[in-house]
Amino acid sequence: MPRIAVIEDDPTTSAQLAGWIRAARPELAVDQWFDRDAAEAALLRERYDLVVLDIELGRERNAGVALINEINKQGLGTPVLVVSAMPAAIYRSIMKALDAWDYLQKTTFDEAEFVETFLDILRTARLREPVGKAAAKPTDDSLQLDPLWQRTPMWRGQRINLPLTAQRILATLHARTGEVVSYEDLFDVVKSGRNRDNVRKHVATIRDAFRDVDPAFDGIENIPMRGFRWAGG
Repeated sequence: MPRIAVIEDDPTTSAQLAGWIRAARPELAVDQWFDRDAAEAALLRERYDLVVLDIELGRERNAGVALINEINKQGLGTPVLVVSAMPAAIYRSIMKALDAWDYLQKTTFDEAEFVETFLDILRTARLREPVGKAAAKPTDDSLQLDPLWQRTPMWRGQRINLPLTAQRILATLHARTGEVVSYEDLFDVVKSGRNRDNVRKHVATIRDAFRDVDPAFDGIENIPMRGFRWAGG
């Protein structure tokens, strides 16, 4: 039976997140942990298919960071969805660097967005291992994308860390290389905030991620008033 860990120190929030998961997928076993010590012991004892965690647990402001590091040490590729009150503008990039799969800021999302994000991560994690075995070896000068939108695209042999929504946009642009992809077409792959400003923010995130490994990257063209085009490079 697939097992999920919800690590959240506030009982009301923990119950809400666990309830949303159980309502969406009743067959999942959901364990709830409320402090770092209990959660750390569980992570060492159990094999979780997905971990939902807060950054701040009790008086430990960065307990969640320590737990993510522990998960990464295990080398099992356990996906982590961070749900925190910390500002997304600051902490999303930090969590991305720690290999968290996505970040949701409390009070800015509803049940539908949480469930969609959660299920998307769970689905992608299950597809990741077999797809990875069949994937072609990355070349030094091309973008490698998993056809099922795995979370680890490669650019010139280096991994590009992207949230899932940004990865969907990248995959859509790449699939239509050389074509202008309209804002309206990109709305179809954005989970929430389906407006031009939000799409532009996601594209900026993609560009920044590429430039982290390739400062000269300019493979996404902005077509004024229309959308974007993947030009490679």
